[in-house]
Amino acid sequence: MKISVLCFDCSDNAAGRADLLARLLRSEYDVEVVGPCFDGEIWAPVSDGTVKYRTVAGSRYPGFLRMFPVLARLADGDLLYASKPRTTSYGVGLWARMARRRPLLLDIDDWEVGFFYRSGFWGRLGRFLNIGNPNGLPWTWLMERLAGRAQALTAGSRFLQARFGGVLIPHVRDTDEWRPERFGPEPGRARLGVGSERVVMFLGTPRSHKGIDDLAEAIRILSRPDVILAVVGCPPESAAARRLAVLGNSVRLVPEIPFAEVPLYVAAADVVAVPQRLGADTIGQVPAKIFDAMALARPVVSTRVSMIPEILEGCGLVIEPGDPADLARAMAWLLDHPAEARVLGQKARERCVARYSFAAARRLLFPLIEQVVARSKSER
Repeated sequence: MKISVLCFDCSDNAAGRADLLARLLRSEYDVEVVGPCFDGEIWAPVSDGTVKYRTVAGSRYPGFLRMFPVLARLADGDLLYASKPRTTSYGVGLWARMARRRPLLLDIDDWEVGFFYRSGFWGRLGRFLNIGNPNGLPWTWLMERLAGRAQALTAGSRFLQARFGGVLIPHVRDTDEWRPERFGPEPGRARLGVGSERVVMFLGTPRSHKGIDDLAEAIRILSRPDVILAVVGCPPESAAARRLAVLGNSVRLVPEIPFAEVPLYVAAADVVAVPQRLGADTIGQVPAKIFDAMALARPVVSTRVSMIPEILEGCGLVIEPGDPADLARAMAWLLDHPAEARVLGQKARERCVARYSFAAARRLLFPLIEQVVARSKSER
């Protein structure tokens, strides 16, 4: 059976979740990712991977209306699996389902409307009036209202599951492939240019809602010459890079890397920091990088946002969001208690294997797919 995973923009980090779903599915099914590229090329971290992509150039309305039937034809799977309730993924899925009567699943791993709500009333109003963007606020709001039209849903967090229903499938990792014994710290530390220093690592795009400014302030509070902050996924020309430059020699900035290289860098970390802030854009979000660290048995410090406390219960440090001083204390404790930090990392690895691995996700996802397909056949 062939499954078409629909991605709303294959040229940005939305492709990360679509790529994950494709890798989850391909052990059992023939899988392709289908979607527009609004920024020219497939997102760099997944572009050299083993997942097949079929893309078209993205555009605004009214031009994008011509792309709906094109994408619907490219999405020729026996089952359609839309990643995120956006017009250019789920909307295309609804179009293709109507045209060819294929079963349609919807995956929701973020509260998409929440990203628009962080801007306040006037900013929200301006975004609501931006009807030319096919993935703008009015169309995203509509797609969320139509979520029930899918035959089944999967959700990336408990908040999203409570809001939309469906089966819980967080950002799981291939723990059989990502085994700590396969990845020593030396190669990654060499790439970072560190010797005996301790490494605090932030992975992913360094945006404000992910707490990168809180982390920078925590490093300044620590003020330890033996501690390096490594930010992996930070383009040197970005605004975040300019803000981090004030840390001088205590920061290392690494541009976006292929997903296959993530374990090499994570293995170099003494502490992985995930200082998520609390807001409309993060209340339903679980950062994927927590699971990177857990799979590789690295100690994690994160914040009390979404279901992070549940994930890290007994196997990581959880603090209140938006408190750089508390973050600095938590990082210092992990750095100064390496034996205890190793125990937490090992417990995190065990938790990841049991709950947040490919094997654990497939035990839920594959039966769901078979049920949807069987129900669809019986209704024809």
